[in-house]
Amino acid sequence: MRISPLLRSIVLAVLLSLTWVGLATALEVGQKAPDFTLNGTDGKPVKLSDLTAKGPVVIYTFIAAFTPT
Repeated sequence: MRISPLLRSIVLAVLLSLTWVGLATALEVGQKAPDFTLNGTDGKPVKLSDLTAKGPVVIYTFIAAFTPT
């Protein structure tokens, strides 16, 4: 059975992404989070450093009911 080039590319991309996830390390208690930028609810970019300049920040992830945890 031959595997299509598209399927082969998808499998390779998934394996590479899993490898990158495995290389990531978690922060220890007391370490500062690296600065990052995400879009806010209004679509405008929001930087973590801009928020922490105003005071403490709590980051919470909302996991949808239909996603595996």
